[in-house]
Amino acid sequence: MVILNKPLDGRPRYLVINCDEGEPNTCKDREIIRNDPHKLIEGILIAGRAIQAHKAYIYIRGEFVNEAETLQLAINEAYKAGLIGKNACNSGWDMDIYIQRGAGAYVCGEETALIESIEGKQGKPRIKPPFPADYGVFGCPTTVNNVETISATPTIMRRGGKWFSSFGRERNHGTKLFCISGCVNNPCTVEESMGIPMRELIERHAGGVKGGWDNLLAVIPGGASCPMIPLSLADKCFMDYDSMSDVGSSLGTAAMLVLDKSVDPIKAISRFSKFYRHESCGQCTPCREGTGWMAEMMERLEVGNCTLEELDQLDKLTYNIEGRTICALGEASALPVRGLIRHFRPYIEERIKQYQATHPKTDGHH
Repeated sequence: MVILNKPLDGRPRYLVINCDEGEPNTCKDREIIRNDPHKLIEGILIAGRAIQAHKAYIYIRGEFVNEAETLQLAINEAYKAGLIGKNACNSGWDMDIYIQRGAGAYVCGEETALIESIEGKQGKPRIKPPFPADYGVFGCPTTVNNVETISATPTIMRRGGKWFSSFGRERNHGTKLFCISGCVNNPCTVEESMGIPMRELIERHAGGVKGGWDNLLAVIPGGASCPMIPLSLADKCFMDYDSMSDVGSSLGTAAMLVLDKSVDPIKAISRFSKFYRHESCGQCTPCREGTGWMAEMMERLEVGNCTLEELDQLDKLTYNIEGRTICALGEASALPVRGLIRHFRPYIEERIKQYQATHPKTDGHH
């Protein structure tokens, strides 16, 4: 909420809620809208008053047809009850809420691409600065935040910050919505304390890994853009930002994808690579070209049609993309591939050897 510190300069201020939720296997924001849309509306009113914004846009992914309808009904109810609109809740503050439906582009989860899309342009990230806090929607100061954060505001206001920070570990306080999917007995979205052990989260809420804990191959802890964690690390890590960083991954959107030993990790990451190639907006050369190269190399790697030199080249390619693009999509595409090579290199090399044994060289190419 950077713009709180700045005096009003005559321009209107906007609050934008990000419900694009394009990260594969992430399903927290849509759960809030399906089951408790009024919590989001109440949070918008509080946040809007705090940043002195009279208008809010909820940018919702186009595929969320039912959720958008549920949300519109809730907004209509809130207007009718006088909770939003002119003199919202008899507070003297006017607050209007609009729904903007996107076209399902993953890159519109990035705040400036989302703003461009709201303005009716192509959803492509802007170069920063200027930041949205100074120059956002329609050139006005804008705060962009997600559904989960804004929806937590009313409860935190009611119970107090001390109550909320009583959950979790040092530097990682509060609660989080965890989405658990993949090879588990009971896929679910659950609110839990930050810092809960990964194994406890899977076994208590998702019914455990199919075939038992020892059948676990790896966990992708925070959506498709996070490097995977093998069984040896999953045993002892906690679901918070610091612990995930310590094991070379990240918490991301806290959407856990559990892979058991029946899953081919190379094919799983190859599928992610195809997704990122498709979703790149093409604005930055490292991302546009890099996602294409990675997807092609990963597809060959599925059968082992690759050399060890090319495997090193693929690993190097991930570092050449990271940190060289306008938005984080390039980095998101690189990290899963890097995590695969880091933790499953012997497995990949064995696949390459098997392919070379059955496909002897003829003209220098496989």
